[in-house]
Amino acid sequence: MGFYVTQRMIRQFARPVCFQLSVRYFSVTDRQNTRLAEVGKLELPKAQGTYETGQLFLHRVFGYRGVILFPWLARVYDRDLPAQSKNGQQAEAITAAPAPPSGETPPNAGKEVQKKTHTFYQVLIDQRDCPYIRAQTEAVTFLGNQESSRSLYAIPGLDYVAHEDILPYSSGEQHPLQHELFDKFLAHQPDKDPPFVAQDTLRAWQKKNHPWLELSDVHKETTEGIRVTVIPFYMGCRETPAASVYWWRYCIRLENLGELSVQLRERHWRIFSLSGTLETVRGRGVVGQEPVLSPRLPAFQYSSHVSLQAPSGHMWGTFRMEREDGHMFDCRIPPFSLESKPDDNAAAGGGAPTQDDNSSPGTGTPPSSSSSDPPPAGGPSAA
Repeated sequence: MGFYVTQRMIRQFARPVCFQLSVRYFSVTDRQNTRLAEVGKLELPKAQGTYETGQLFLHRVFGYRGVILFPWLARVYDRDLPAQSKNGQQAEAITAAPAPPSGETPPNAGKEVQKKTHTFYQVLIDQRDCPYIRAQTEAVTFLGNQESSRSLYAIPGLDYVAHEDILPYSSGEQHPLQHELFDKFLAHQPDKDPPFVAQDTLRAWQKKNHPWLELSDVHKETTEGIRVTVIPFYMGCRETPAASVYWWRYCIRLENLGELSVQLRERHWRIFSLSGTLETVRGRGVVGQEPVLSPRLPAFQYSSHVSLQAPSGHMWGTFRMEREDGHMFDCRIPPFSLESKPDDNAAAGGGAPTQDDNSSPGTGTPPSSSSSDPPPAGGPSAA
C-alpha cells in the first residue's frame, strides 16, 4: 500500500499524519507537479529513546523532509498541565515571571509551572521543500564575528524539531536530501542504520557553536484552542560606547487545535529588563504577516530578536486573534526568561563551514547565509 505525498500536498500538509504499519512508501513530485517519485519507506516512530544522527524524517506538522544532526534535552514548561505529578507528589517546577517593580503583572505571575525534560533535534531541511512550508527557514541566527559588527547572520534550512514531530523514513539514495551542508556534515555508510553518520566537521561545528545553538527552555500555553510555544536562545553580548548590549532570539510556533479558522491580527509584547525598564511593543501581525490558522493549515512558526542593556529580563504578551465567526480574543504568550550566559568567544559568531574550509568548521559564514542590521542597540524589537 502506498502513501503518496505530492508537492501540492506538502504545501497543504499541516495535520498530524496517522498511518498503518502497512503504509510503507511515500513519494513527492517535482516542482511541475507532473510525476511521483518514490522517496523511501516510512518507519514506525519511536515512542521511547532518541533518533540517531543521520535519520531521515518527514515533519509531522509542516510536512518537509529533513535529516537529524544531533539531539538537545530541553526543559519544557507547559502551563496547560497541572503542577502535580501522577503519583500526587509536587513535580519539579518554576515560578512564572515575577511582577516587575513597575507593578505590571505578567499572566500567571507566581504560578508554579511543571517542568518536563523533552528531546528536540537540530535538523537540516530539504531545500526543495523550503518554499512550501509555513515556517521561516532562516530562523537560526547568530551575531557577527567582530565585536564591532552590528550584523545578524542566518543559516538557511536549520531547524529545531520536537521528538513527537519526527516521522522517520529510510531511503536507498546516497544523496536523499538537498542541502549545501548535507555532504559536509554527514557521510554515507550503507552498512549503518541509519546509513548516514556524522563527520568530524559536524562534531567540531557543534562544539564550537554550541553556545548560540543550545536549546534549553521551551514554554507552552493554550488559549481558546490556540497553542503558543516559545523557545528563547541567548546569542551573546556586544559592547558599545554607551553600554553592553545582550541579544536573544526567540522562536514562536502557533497551532490551532480547534475546528474553526483563526487569523492573527495584532501582537502586544511587554519586555522587562533587569535594569528596571518595562517596554511595550504593539503592531499588526507578526514578521509582516497576519497568518490564518485553519483546520487544513493549522500551524505557523517564526523567529524574532530582542536586545537589552542588562544581562537578563522577561518577556510576555498576547496575540489578538479573530475567529472566522467574528469572535475576537487575546491569545496569551507564556512568560519566559531572557537569561545570559558567561562570555564565550564561540557565542559571538561562527556559522557553518565555508566551502574552502572543511577542516575548520565554524570559521566564517556559509556562502548562502544572509545578514541584516539588528534593531538599535539596547532597544527591544519584538515581532
